[in-house]
Amino acid sequence: MIARLVLALLAFATLTGAAGPKLVPDVSSRAIEIRYSFTGAELLLFGAVVYPGGRVPETPADVLVVLKGPTEPILMREKQKIAGIWMNADSHRFRSVPGFYALASAKPVGELVDERTAAIYELGLANLSLSPGAGSEPEKQQRFEAGLIDLKTRLGLYSEQPGGVEVTDGVLYRATIAIPSRVPVGTYTAETFLVADGRVLAAATRDIEIGKSGFERFVTLAAERQPLLYGLAAVLISLTLGWIAAAFFKKRV
Repeated sequence: MIARLVLALLAFATLTGAAGPKLVPDVSSRAIEIRYSFTGAELLLFGAVVYPGGRVPETPADVLVVLKGPTEPILMREKQKIAGIWMNADSHRFRSVPGFYALASAKPVGELVDERTAAIYELGLANLSLSPGAGSEPEKQQRFEAGLIDLKTRLGLYSEQPGGVEVTDGVLYRATIAIPSRVPVGTYTAETFLVADGRVLAAATRDIEIGKSGFERFVTLAAERQPLLYGLAAVLISLTLGWIAAAFFKKRV
């Protein structure tokens, strides 16, 4: 079904006489729901590269895909061991940090585009624009950026997959990106880039919604819309569970 759709789009673009190569992208799901049993998911990004006249060049262009979002401000704290105790010694604020970032490509980014192009399009973890707070020293900024990227990577929220894009006959492409269980909710952007000779020839985007459903959605909405009642309910539930636990252990003793 997917192959037929892509071939039909290819034929249409060929008949219209496209001036340059174009991308016809899509994703396996436009919405991902997070329930209490959510353990992660896999998102398939696929599509076709449409060349002028339908003729694939001897050296086809390469494809990179990026999934990222949503952005949020973050305050990073650095701990140091002082007098035998781990304490917050320094901090750094970032105004806008992607909660999730994953890149897949046929080859390492450095082999596909030059440094300037990678920086403009934020291709690769080393080229993420993290919007640091004003007045930061460059050395401190770099240290905290490296720490933030390392932390997000260990949590499975940041990743790069060289060799993660499969291209068939220089036309059809596909890439699978893993969505971890602790992924933040919000609007994500799936970006596809067509690159050749170190530059971007074409780009296309698709939006994806990742949100909570069921009881998780009810709890989230209650916390956002009725924070006072939500807080009182949380305290009441904690006291009730504590009383039940105390009564249970008292009986066993």
